[in-house]
Amino acid sequence: MPAMYLPHGGGPSFFMTGERKQRYQDTENFLRSVRSTLPATPKAILLVTAHWETAVPSFTGGQAPELIYDYYGFPPETYALQYPAPGLPKLATQAAHLLQQAGYPAQVDAQYGWDHGVFIPLKVMFPEADVPVVAMSLHHSLDPALHCQLGQALQALRDDGVLVLGSGMSFHNLRHFSEGGPASQAFHHWLDVALDGNWAHRTQHLSHWAQAPGGRASHPREEHLIPLMVASGAGSDARAKKMWSGMVGPTHLAGWMFE
Repeated sequence: MPAMYLPHGGGPSFFMTGERKQRYQDTENFLRSVRSTLPATPKAILLVTAHWETAVPSFTGGQAPELIYDYYGFPPETYALQYPAPGLPKLATQAAHLLQQAGYPAQVDAQYGWDHGVFIPLKVMFPEADVPVVAMSLHHSLDPALHCQLGQALQALRDDGVLVLGSGMSFHNLRHFSEGGPASQAFHHWLDVALDGNWAHRTQHLSHWAQAPGGRASHPREEHLIPLMVASGAGSDARAKKMWSGMVGPTHLAGWMFE
């Protein structure tokens, strides 16, 4: 099963109407197509979310995690969205054990739910909610090299039919989305080069993403980029394949697969 890094859109925009939905329509269309690119239905999904940061890498361990509507100022119906996929405590324990074996503290959190970085893209990609899901947090340091290493420690899950999915946005500067074209274009050109190589090449480049052209302008804070590091690490020496390149207004976005 591959590892992927995909854009999760803007809040619940995929499930709205009007201009907001239209802005993300191409992103939504891409996410709807992802399942058809997989070699088989995943046995489970390990989703690294940009919206959960912890002092110790953590995995949701509930059988039926509650949804966390961590977006604000949206229509009331977006706070009634449901995504009843099952959790998979066994996978959470296995993933935590893999990190511990590699020398990294890790824990299972049986109480934490699924934020919108989890349920919004999955509701588009797997609307039947028929694949078990475990969410993974980011380490609160947001250290890029560390997250590449965490991903590498999890790569064995792919051989067990687990889809490792980084959920973020390759451009995430909310104040400048309407004028982010030049910065996002420069940064995506850099990402294409950074990801064109084996694990060591990718890790070397991604560890210094903040010095990249358009890097900080695209990510004033990097939580939406860091899931890429985990996906790249889990991809081992597989080459990156750009699955999609699109626009939200003048701003570039993209998604990658490691297979």
